[in-house]
Amino acid sequence: MAMTDTSPHAARYPAGAQAFPHRDLLGIGQLERHEILFLLDEAEQWVELNRQRTKHVDALAGLTIINAFFENSTRTLLSFEIAGKRLGADVVNMHAAQSSVKKGETLIDTAITLNAMRADAIVIRHGSSGATGLIADKVDCPVLNAGDGQHEHPTQALLDALALRHALRERGETANDFTGLTVVICGDILHSRVARSNLLCLQALGATVRLCAPPALMPAGIEAMGAEVFHDFDAALDGADVVMMLRLQTERMSGQFIPSAREYHHLYGLTKTRLAGAKDDTLVMHPGPMNRGVEIDSEVADMIDRSIITRQVEMGVAIRMACLDVLTRRARGVAGWGDAA
Repeated sequence: MAMTDTSPHAARYPAGAQAFPHRDLLGIGQLERHEILFLLDEAEQWVELNRQRTKHVDALAGLTIINAFFENSTRTLLSFEIAGKRLGADVVNMHAAQSSVKKGETLIDTAITLNAMRADAIVIRHGSSGATGLIADKVDCPVLNAGDGQHEHPTQALLDALALRHALRERGETANDFTGLTVVICGDILHSRVARSNLLCLQALGATVRLCAPPALMPAGIEAMGAEVFHDFDAALDGADVVMMLRLQTERMSGQFIPSAREYHHLYGLTKTRLAGAKDDTLVMHPGPMNRGVEIDSEVADMIDRSIITRQVEMGVAIRMACLDVLTRRARGVAGWGDAA
């Protein structure tokens, strides 16, 4: 069922494996614009499948996917598990609390162990930036980064882009990319791998990205990545087409970054009153988990005509199905997916 050169969008990118020549998906930073569009287009078939009563194909039948999560996760782990199973793969979840890492095993030894199990793809979430790249260098199968430290979370950025694309289409927008859109990302930018991946992805697709946070939660020199930096949330929202809220990642904080949650909400919380300062149809996004009453109010998060937060969750399964499908095509001998070189 996988779309290859017969896709109606095939003219947008090179034929066959050249459309996505990477063995692994470690970050948005490694991707060209047409490669991002390719993954988004590939995911469309899985969006349709997931909305049907029967949500199963045998594209990855006989393959084994290991989800190795060294950090706690609910949405991402469940999404990858559902994605693999709907594609027909055997899926094994490895939780950090149950792994030998807790007994002192090094990351490299863990990688060697996973490789010896002959997995066909490994999905990694780890608390250290660069950990997924280290594992990718030690294994013989594709590696998908499900979040590494403060570095990247590529499938989150891709699912956010897919959710935004669908929301814009429902409004009658037909553009393939986000040229002309202004997107505000507000919250704990400093500790957010989601912010970094979204910045790279949205800019690659033509959007103007504004980052907004208290000075203590804004990375130094982030302007060099092309972002417009704001510390005044109301100013950042002026003329915005989309606002994406991020939670405070207190588990990554050492020290006092904000005076209090109450003060933070007063200055950086997305309320209905504050949203009124943006455009009348500004879309609201949040990668989750949400801290209602801190970075976003419930009446905003649940706005039927503005919030696309649940759509983001839906698109997560489709994007992860697309990534697993594309990255295993060489191993499965899919026509046109031999050597990318």
